[in-house]
Order: sequence, then structure tokens, then C-alpha cells
Amino acid sequence: PTFNNFKYLKLCINSIVKNSNVNHEIIIHVNEGSDGTLDFVKGNNFKHTFSNKNIGLCSSINAASKLTTSKYILYSHDDMYFCPEWDHYLNKEIDILGHDNFYLSGTMIEPNSGHIKFNCGDSIENFDEKKLLNNYKSINYYDHQGSHFAPHLVTKNMWNKVNGFSEEFNPGIGSDPDFNMKLWKCGVRVFKGINNFKVYHFGSQTTRKNQVIKKNRGDITFLKKYGISIKLD
Repeated sequence: PTFNNFKYLKLCINSIVKNSNVNHEIIIHVNEGSDGTLDFVKGNNFKHTFSNKNIGLCSSINAASKLTTSKYILYSHDDMYFCPEWDHYLNKEIDILGHDNFYLSGTMIEPNSGHIKFNCGDSIENFDEKKLLNNYKSINYYDHQGSHFAPHLVTKNMWNKVNGFSEEFNPGIGSDPDFNMKLWKCGVRVFKGINNFKVYHFGSQTTRKNQVIKKNRGDITFLKKYGISIKLD
């Protein structure tokens, strides 16, 4: 999903094209797109859905997901840079598991937080791609259970079984834990972050620059829905 975040979206797409082992089906939901995003998406013949106003992350992803034709759906933020061989490590993990009841996610490298704190720039203007590519293999976290972070991968069958993201969580806060809970209720027990599936994340660029986006109280929505807190204290 993207909301007038053209420069970051373009970098994200370029990283997928450049750093993947195979060609992937890239599908974008364009919210508004008045910054040139819509022209770019159309001009490059990317599969996409469109709304003339921001309909929220959950509704955006649900709309875009209807265009998918492959077995797996991977959800990503538009301000992520995919490091080389990310898809190789995902495929390797899928082969090891030997079943489809999983939620596999990446390891986020961020300038100030994330799984790995490593500063290669906090904006596209000062992004040091060379520094990232020279170091991403040597900076490591570990394979970790209990992940609910993007980017994440599930089967299309499982996505459809839980009806994607719950739109009562628009514009988006709390939607990831809710999605995990729905998967759990359908029998998924593997929620695993893959160390070698690495992305550089600039960190909520859309919400940082678009102060008009009102944050939802996803914690309250989650509590009312499931009777438990979204966090463990």
C-alpha cells in the first residue's frame, strides 16, 4: 500500500527487482497518488488498485490482494529496501517446513531501532545503499519465533481463509497482531522471523510526513475483540 510516497515506493520496487532470485508479481494499492505515484504505476504496467483518497492500510491491502495469482502473498511497507537473496531464504524455509500453516517474516534493519540497529540513512535523501550492501550479511539478529512484523509471507489460501486484514483496524495500528490472532485461531503455530530475510526500513515514512492521518486506537479495538491486551507487560 502507498499514500503519496513515490520516492520510497520506487526504491522499494527497484530493490525487489534488483535483489530477487526470481521475478515476482508486484501489486500496489495507490491511495490518492497525486505525487506522481499513479502515473509511475500505470506507466510501468504494474498491477494495481486505486482509491482517490486514503482508505487505510487494511482496506488497501485487501483490495490489492484480489489481484494476486501466485500461491503466496507477501505484504510489505512501501518504505522498505529488500536486501539480496531475501526470496532465496524464504523459499528455503518453506521447503524445510513442508506445510502451509505458517507466517514467515523478515528481519528489519533500521537507523534507530528495528531488529538490527544500523544506520544507513533515515531518509531517502541520505540513504547509503552501498554501506547497506557491504554490511548486511555481517550484521545479524537470529531466527526468532513470535514475530508479527512486516514484511510477512503467508499462503494465498490462508490469507483468504482469514479474510485478509480486519478493516476495523484502519488506518492500520493493531492490524498485524489481529492478523496473527486470526491465523492462530485457524491453527497456525509457526510465526517465525528469518534472520537472512533482511530489509532496510526507513520507518513509517507515510505517517511521519502525513500528519493528517489520524492514528486509530488499535489496542482498544484488539482488547474489545479478543478480551486480552495487545501487549504483554
